[in-house]
Amino acid sequence: MDYSQDIQQYIELEREILSKLDINALNHAMQLIEAAYRQRKKIYIFGNGGSSATASHYQNDFNKGLSEHLDPKFEFVCLNNDTPTLMAISNDIGFEEVFRYQLQGRIREGDLVIAISGSGNSVNIINAVEYAREHGNKVIGLTGIKGGKLRQLADVSLHVPVNSMQVTEDVHMIFDHLMMSVFYKSLCGVDHMKMY
Repeated sequence: MDYSQDIQQYIELEREILSKLDINALNHAMQLIEAAYRQRKKIYIFGNGGSSATASHYQNDFNKGLSEHLDPKFEFVCLNNDTPTLMAISNDIGFEEVFRYQLQGRIREGDLVIAISGSGNSVNIINAVEYAREHGNKVIGLTGIKGGKLRQLADVSLHVPVNSMQVTEDVHMIFDHLMMSVFYKSLCGVDHMKMY
């Protein structure tokens, strides 16, 4: 079986979508992340399924990767990393509350929320985002497909305009590594491209 044509089509779709991304929105998102960092605020991040792995990856890249070169450090908190807490909330209260519950009584003025949902309509994501907004916190929303409710609610929407969850999740990870690379240079004084 020759997969060459399908591989080429996927790569071409990635290129097309990358060329359509909103650079101004990315810049604004990075400004909010930098402001939270400089003000010593927490950055809460979360998602479901593949997006939960993406959220966890962001926490790793900011809390270890960037923070290795910084003092003070970034304070990313990934709300889907604590499996026992997620299971307890899901079992005792309901899966739709797994993220909002963890924000209740914890999120503080100036803390930032990064919510990741390919569809933009996951109920547990929307519940947490609405709670954060009700308490005056800014929200960065990472979405795909049509963006759903999260795209409307987010203060900054990092939307991937494609009807493919695979490409959407690819680009959400590109956002992470793009930000990390730029922050290496601006915050750490390290040229990421020459590190390895």
